[in-house]
Amino acid sequence: MYRLNDSAFKILRDELLNCGSNNDVGRAERQIVAKRFEKLRRIKGSPATYEELLLLVVDVFPEFNEKALKKAAKANQPPGILSELKWPAIFIAVFGGGFAGIIWLVNLPFPMIRKPVAEKAPLLLLPSYISMDNGYRGAINATEQADQLVNKATSLADIKRGGAKVKQAQSNLDKLPVWFLGYYPRAYCTMFSCTWKFTFDEFETARRRVARMDAKVFQEKNAFESLEKAEADLKAAKQKYEQTKNSTEREKAVAQMQTAMITLEQIPRETLAGKKALKVIAALKPEIGNIILTNGKTGVSGNLIEAAKVFAIQASQLAKNPPHPTYKWEQIEKLWIQAIKRLQNIQVSNPNYLEAQKLLAKYQSNQGIIQTRLQSERESQKILNQAEAQIESFIANPPSDPNRYKAKLRTILTKLKSVQSGTTSYPKAEELISSIQKQLKK
Repeated sequence: MYRLNDSAFKILRDELLNCGSNNDVGRAERQIVAKRFEKLRRIKGSPATYEELLLLVVDVFPEFNEKALKKAAKANQPPGILSELKWPAIFIAVFGGGFAGIIWLVNLPFPMIRKPVAEKAPLLLLPSYISMDNGYRGAINATEQADQLVNKATSLADIKRGGAKVKQAQSNLDKLPVWFLGYYPRAYCTMFSCTWKFTFDEFETARRRVARMDAKVFQEKNAFESLEKAEADLKAAKQKYEQTKNSTEREKAVAQMQTAMITLEQIPRETLAGKKALKVIAALKPEIGNIILTNGKTGVSGNLIEAAKVFAIQASQLAKNPPHPTYKWEQIEKLWIQAIKRLQNIQVSNPNYLEAQKLLAKYQSNQGIIQTRLQSERESQKILNQAEAQIESFIANPPSDPNRYKAKLRTILTKLKSVQSGTTSYPKAEELISSIQKQLKK
């Protein structure tokens, strides 16, 4: 058996055509990943998993479609024997196949089957315990590796590898059944010396840790994109400035340098790219400042109104296509603050004072709108997190009394309905509301 079958290869190859740009660099990147697929296709061994397929593409195309990867991973698995059987055959296998059929039945992923067996005959659940143990160990190992790669990264490659480990940890956490939290399989742990215990707090802590790292990976990748673009723009503008003698073209080149320097200043300092950006700014600021002064500008930052407009344009572009997560609204607000600060430095005696005041009124109004959106996003995310925690607690320990059962669901429903529309939390809240309403109608 080859590690990548034809069906999975076709899915990956078709998705690969949608990745990257249409220039020489994009074609070269696609060729690199295609060769990896071909190599795996020629190697014999166990079928490649989703995590292994992800590691093949994440360093070149971190945006590779996750659904396509999962579809390919599923297509790459050999068909199970039971999947080919009809229900009568399954019925005969279970009730006529003796002990093996019983083991298969009690290990089905249904709480109403597993929970009573776990209390009365826990050793029958040995296959489930092994799967859960592997999932638990895999989650812990992947989380620790992701922590080292993400929080102690020295390059973008570390961030991308860390992102792959974060996905692997999340996949392992998803394999742990929530209904089993708090249960300790003593017989299994006596036989195999396991040291873990599934607790709700431990599961929640691990999941939050993975979610934080996932958000950090996303932020780090965005920061590196801004850094790479700013460095490329600076290099192109400097080259253009040095090669042209036309004053108009030189002014355009200087404006491009200013825009690139502003982009570098806006990269979050807590990111790895932000730390690298500080070094770039320190190295280039004297040179760029001299170029600006040489071209008759009124200071290192150039004309205050033009600089304010640059910040405003960036803020407007970032604000397009809402809703946005909290960190992005914060970044947009910072851009408006920077634009406002520059306009506030223009004195009454300055000929451009009236124009500056008109822009100032507009920018302050825009900042107020962003502050409102930011507050809505924060509150809605907090409400959704609380509701999800209540739902998980409810699933783990559902009330036995029907009235208490429905009352608890209505409490969660009320909380979810307070999530504001136009936020990133709203679609998820609507989905949960629909699910709870269906439960209440039963």
